[in-house]
Amino acid sequence: MQGFINARPQKKVSLHTTHTPNFLGLYQNTGVWLESNYGEGVIIGLLDTGIAPAHLSFDDTDMPSPPAKWKGRCEFNASACNNKLIGARNFVSDLPGPPTDDEGHGTHTSSTAAGTFVQPANVFGMANGTAVGMAPRAHIAMYKVCSADGCSDADILAAMDAAIDDGVDVLSLSLGGPPADFYADGIAIGAFAATQKGIFVSCSAGNSGPVSSSLSNVAPWILTVGASTVDRKIMAIAELGLGIGYVGESLFQNPLSGGQLQPLVDAGAGGNQTAALCGPGSLDGIGVKGRVVLCQRGGGIARIAKGQTVKDAGGAAMILMNDKINGFSTLADAHVLPASHVSYHAGYNIRAYLNSSATANATIDFLGTVIENNNNPAIASFSSRGPNLVSPGILKPDIVGPGVSILAAWPVSLDNYTNEKATFNVISGTSMSCPHLSGIAALLKSAHPTWSPAAIKSAIMTTATQLNLGGDPIVDERNLRANIFATGAGHVNPRGAIDPGLVYDLQPQDYIPYLCGLGYTDQQVQMIVQEPVSCSNITSITEAQLNYPSFSLALGSNEMSYTRTLTNVGEAESTYSVSIVYYADTVLVTALVEPITLSFTQMNQKMSYQTTFSKGGGSSNATNVEGAILWSSGKHTVRTPFNVQLV
Repeated sequence: MQGFINARPQKKVSLHTTHTPNFLGLYQNTGVWLESNYGEGVIIGLLDTGIAPAHLSFDDTDMPSPPAKWKGRCEFNASACNNKLIGARNFVSDLPGPPTDDEGHGTHTSSTAAGTFVQPANVFGMANGTAVGMAPRAHIAMYKVCSADGCSDADILAAMDAAIDDGVDVLSLSLGGPPADFYADGIAIGAFAATQKGIFVSCSAGNSGPVSSSLSNVAPWILTVGASTVDRKIMAIAELGLGIGYVGESLFQNPLSGGQLQPLVDAGAGGNQTAALCGPGSLDGIGVKGRVVLCQRGGGIARIAKGQTVKDAGGAAMILMNDKINGFSTLADAHVLPASHVSYHAGYNIRAYLNSSATANATIDFLGTVIENNNNPAIASFSSRGPNLVSPGILKPDIVGPGVSILAAWPVSLDNYTNEKATFNVISGTSMSCPHLSGIAALLKSAHPTWSPAAIKSAIMTTATQLNLGGDPIVDERNLRANIFATGAGHVNPRGAIDPGLVYDLQPQDYIPYLCGLGYTDQQVQMIVQEPVSCSNITSITEAQLNYPSFSLALGSNEMSYTRTLTNVGEAESTYSVSIVYYADTVLVTALVEPITLSFTQMNQKMSYQTTFSKGGGSSNATNVEGAILWSSGKHTVRTPFNVQLV
């Protein structure tokens, strides 16, 4: 068949399921928002479950008309779209009709990326304030590709092609599947086509953490976004009869009658694992009526569904304890009864109390919305981790951003107020962190319209922070320093990203030698880049030689050298000096950079340096060494993280 390249098996991928602007340093009439004009003129296309067009987050008061290049259309009735929601289309092949959001996910992500200011915004009276997206003057285009049954590979690719033709500037995909070679990955193929048109693509990293090598969307032309916490918690304290309380979280804050202590029971005390997990129907006949029930997280049973099981069995309240793998990472959910989600450590101690007392009792004290600064951001336990299985020489995730207990628009009221237009929900996932980064990319695109997608990605990565608000290293669900496969380059820092000084730039054709270097056949590379390719006539490069804003390499006894090229986007005349930071107690690896200074004399000037990695003289059982190359001018610091696997 003429024009036929390859047929791939049809796949289904899954959705990766506001205080955050201020948490990220975004304030009205100053700083990044002022410099970027709130993202004005930029079009963000989202592939998701659809959208609720009447929500106040998509009001277009004072919004300009779409750019003249816009060619999209609205598949709602004519009045549903406006200058904020400029396009809405349905690509779900087995669910025809308008792109209505029946799940809530797409409305939430759209408002996170570019919702306008809405006040008051809260859920059950919690997290009260003004809801607003990252780029409140950017335009939104929704491409519905997901239903309750998931998201079809073919539908996603068709929607990405349409979005490219329509004229979007940023594509945001809070969805993904298991990692696959790029020529067999519809999202990677569609994202490359977008990159060829100068469109920035941001994707969620996945919610399969903290398991290693659990990432989705790992192509180097995609910004892969992990999830971290913010400094706002909606607190619910699990108070035990012996006078000890454990901090937990719950969005639903309806106190137990009179706040009195109630009998406490462990759902798994009888040894039934399904009951311990509070699976549907598992508590019938166990005797939980009127009691506070201890349930364990996990087992493939949704957290809210566990509470429903307790409620159906007549339980008064639920204490939801983490399993060991989720550690200290807790979430605020819209539970159906009084509940507190506590850490594994807290649950372990609560279970010990139960085992030591025949009259154990407990209650839950609700403290509402609390801002606690020092330990945030932290990596969410569910955030998928590297290393990158498809291309180990590309460090992933790239970045982390707010993805835990995020308040944003929702199609319906959780309070059952049928006439309410300002309806919100608080949910968690890398699905929530992805649109934060999509919106921030829109701000950078508005401030720097000539920057390539790679330049925007570099600005985001090289200015990221590795410290929490208390000045200590970002931790993971174990309360230990998070490694590079959890954080990537670090936590997004919009203030730094809008003025990075230097960037690592790439053009679409620069990826072809890299793809050939992966060992792909000519046909496989052609499937990705959609043009004839002959790898035998191209000087291929190793993964770590790609001009990427990070390094990932395996180091044996022989030293390894790589070249990077930086482009000056800061002051015309500027000099940068290099320093190396290692995150290890002993010198297991040394990185030698030449030259040690880069002196620029004009804007957009390019200068290269070489980094040689070799094994040091230290001894340790470590298998990986982390560090960073820092180029500093006095005004800017350009940080390039590296991970060296010792082989």
